[in-house]
Amino acid sequence: MEKEQAILLASQIENSTSGAYEINKLTLSDGMLPKFHQWTNGKKIIAAYEILRPEGDTGYYFLLIDWHRNDNYYLVIYAHDKSTTCAEIRQIQEFDEGPHLVWSYKPFKRDGKNDVRKAYFKQMFGSTTVQIKLPTSSHSVEEFLTKLFRLCQNRLRADKIVDLFDIEH
Repeated sequence: MEKEQAILLASQIENSTSGAYEINKLTLSDGMLPKFHQWTNGKKIIAAYEILRPEGDTGYYFLLIDWHRNDNYYLVIYAHDKSTTCAEIRQIQEFDEGPHLVWSYKPFKRDGKNDVRKAYFKQMFGSTTVQIKLPTSSHSVEEFLTKLFRLCQNRLRADKIVDLFDIEH
């Protein structure tokens, strides 16, 4: 996404009126997020948040970051323990209802079971490609966050589905 889109999204998150989420803005230093994770060190960041859903006892870190240092900003969502990213979203597409983030589930595990993971994800979402409408105001941020939390939870479930069942390949 372009820098201006990342700035607009950050503004809407910060001005959110959500009652379902607790949004904590992280402190940046010289436009970067020091000591967060080795993958983020030295990269420009528009904004970073710890977003918690107390009702569901879950949380993630949302970073609007120049992920590949090429002035193309991503919404990178980290697991709350910072062990991995749940989604790295950069693509925005315009639809009749407005701009949407577009993300595709593409597992890259080296166990030969990625087709099972993709099938499970498709069953949960109806497709391996997810489109989430960008919030148009601070009032629509809650729905936006709910869809991103669902995406992350289903992605993590799909990644682990082969561990829950004895799937031979």
